[in-house]
Amino acid sequence: MKKWFKRITAGAVAAVVFGMALMPQGEARAASARIQVSVPENKVTTYRQGETKSFVLELKNSGTEELKNVKAVPRLEGEEGQWPFATEYQSYEAEKESMAPGETWQASFGFTARPDAAPGRYRVVFDVSAVGDGQEDIGGSSSFYVNVAAQESGKTPDSSQSQGSAGESWQGSGGEQDGSGGWMPAAAVAQADDGSMPALAGGFENGPVTGGGQSASGTVPRVIVTGFDTDPGEVKAGTDFKLTIHLKNTSKSSRVSNILFELAAPTEGRDEQTTAPAFLPASGASSLYLDQIGAGGTADISIQLNAKADLVQKPYSINLAMKYEDQNASQIEAQSSISIPVRQEARFEFSDFEVTPAVISPGEESNVSCSLYNLGRVKLYNVKAVFEGKGIKKEELFVGSVEPGASAAIDAMLEGEKETKGPEKVKMTLTYEDEAGKVSKAEKELQLEVAAAVETVDWSQTDMEAARPFPVLPAAAAVLTVAAGTAAALMWRRKKRAAEEEVQYELDGPSEDE
Repeated sequence: MKKWFKRITAGAVAAVVFGMALMPQGEARAASARIQVSVPENKVTTYRQGETKSFVLELKNSGTEELKNVKAVPRLEGEEGQWPFATEYQSYEAEKESMAPGETWQASFGFTARPDAAPGRYRVVFDVSAVGDGQEDIGGSSSFYVNVAAQESGKTPDSSQSQGSAGESWQGSGGEQDGSGGWMPAAAVAQADDGSMPALAGGFENGPVTGGGQSASGTVPRVIVTGFDTDPGEVKAGTDFKLTIHLKNTSKSSRVSNILFELAAPTEGRDEQTTAPAFLPASGASSLYLDQIGAGGTADISIQLNAKADLVQKPYSINLAMKYEDQNASQIEAQSSISIPVRQEARFEFSDFEVTPAVISPGEESNVSCSLYNLGRVKLYNVKAVFEGKGIKKEELFVGSVEPGASAAIDAMLEGEKETKGPEKVKMTLTYEDEAGKVSKAEKELQLEVAAAVETVDWSQTDMEAARPFPVLPAAAAVLTVAAGTAAALMWRRKKRAAEEEVQYELDGPSEDE
């Protein structure tokens, strides 16, 4: 009998061991029949030093009951304290409110491999938890491998990718929710349709919750940020705007009350005279109060803020500290942050036009020039100038990019095409792009006349003749000579005539004999 009992016991133990050996890798231990954890296609993700890439977990509700408050949290210490990723937050978490039986959810974590991480294989561990229909807590841990490769020769890690990238891994990271309840990074959402430079994108992040007692469900009530709006929608430096934050109590069984919110913006400025918070309340304090939020309920809080005038165009974060009480009057604290993109208005001026010449004929050209002064704090990209007007051919000119505080020359040759009735307006249209590729324009006018061509005259010979001096002395001598000759001729004629008259008298007069 004892031998028979031992055989049965040994067989049962062997069956249990064999069944555990067949359990799929990554399946949560404490919920073997409820949550199955894996990675897509069972592949190992490889990161290069300093590279940002999403790590995706696939969680499947393999049970027959609906699961609530499903969470996946990475253990930042890794195996033996070796965590291959850069950490910029105290903790990270992906969360889904509920999962139906058979439903699969992808939890995405945007990790950045440490630039100093030694190349090799690393094991990362995730803790998975959920609440069943019977309000029981289930969950376990799952481990997976990642590879870290050396940075390519001649390349350096992209700091713009690594900065804040870890915050994109969890709910409220500033992205858009995908169909499976995961989150895409904000940078991907902001990418333009034509593949041009991404626009400024805001976002929000929910941090850890501390303190408080447990509710009837065994969980601590949590208030999270689900989104925010600004009025106006585009926040410009130096202007006031209204910030509205959308909140939700994720607990299905416990309300929260006496909620106090404290908003704190980062300090910006280059020296003591210009150092100040990026955002300040337009009036009043930076504290807000909310009486309560019911179980599973939502609420909004609003505040009028002013954006500092000298802010650089980029997103700025606001830390939101929350203190509230659960239904047992236990104190709870939570942290969230909101990233608000701020835009700088482009400011520039033109100098006066120089037009040489101001009157041209068809087929001739006039040189038109002026200077563009960038007085703002943003760079002007792909600056172009187009000249259009009556009597001239359309002229396009590419200027290029103009840095803040710099100037650029606009120098064009305008060709006359047909005559105009006096001076006519010529319009210069200037177009430029901002960092997001948005095109703006400005206009400036000048006057230009296209007149009929004038017949050319050879003024060189005329000028030479006009410049030759008049021969005064020779002319005077000639006049005197002519006058003397005329007088001599008259005198000779008079003498001759007198002699002729005397001879005639002697012939015709009486003789002495008579």
